Amino acid sequence: MDIKGKVAIVTGASGGIGYATAKALSGKGAKLALAARSKDKLERLAKELPEAIAVPADMTKPEEVKNMVKQAAANFGGIDILVNNAGQGYDTPVEKTDVAVFHRIFDLDVVGPLVAMKEVIPIMRRQGGGAVVNISSGTALMVLPDNGPYSGLKKALAHISLTARMELAKDNIAVTVVYPYITLTNFEQNTIKDPSLRGQEESPEAKEAFSRADKPEYVAEKIVAGIESGEAEIYAHDWMKPGARRG
Repeated sequence: MDIKGKVAIVTGASGGIGYATAKALSGKGAKLALAARSKDKLERLAKELPEAIAVPADMTKPEEVKNMVKQAAANFGGIDILVNNAGQGYDTPVEKTDVAVFHRIFDLDVVGPLVAMKEVIPIMRRQGGGAVVNISSGTALMVLPDNGPYSGLKKALAHISLTARMELAKDNIAVTVVYPYITLTNFEQNTIKDPSLRGQEESPEAKEAFSRADKPEYVAEKIVAGIESGEAEIYAHDWMKPGARRG
């Protein structure tokens, strides 16, 4: 897809990967609907970019997600790109999973993106095509202790995305999954952690992994590349691909 002149919704746009992606898309000439819960941050970002509006929305609330899409479509006359980036981590042993917390993360990381897809697909179909990018996680490609609930949800999002890709190919709607590596954002600070994990010293392996963390601008470039190419899966690094040698 040629991004210039296209209308894009970016969720989680108030910071981190979403903020970097919004700026990268704007640099390619896209018109932007910026979504997140923080109205003030969104409005400041919207003023920084040539053609952008703030559409505050809590992605755990389906009616707000639907309204987000309606506002964007009404303002720009259509929607060509959806980047489902909003999400939150949850670190806990499976045995200690707080079901109420899990439900909330499920609503944010899986249900919210699904509702947004359901709302934009008919619009894209009428327009003759579009691009949906769902941000999964490198953890969806691994089995990690204390990460089962979160990585499981991100794997579910990836599976839904790839299924939708097959279903929507006939409509010229490309659905892409992006798997970021550890990224230098406030994601880790915002991750919900079980009390049993708080204050634990990082393992040498974890410290080494975080030392190689990516900048959000790097991930944004991968997301933009995914929109332009329409590929099914985009990995932050080639070594993350199934079957690749780790190094």
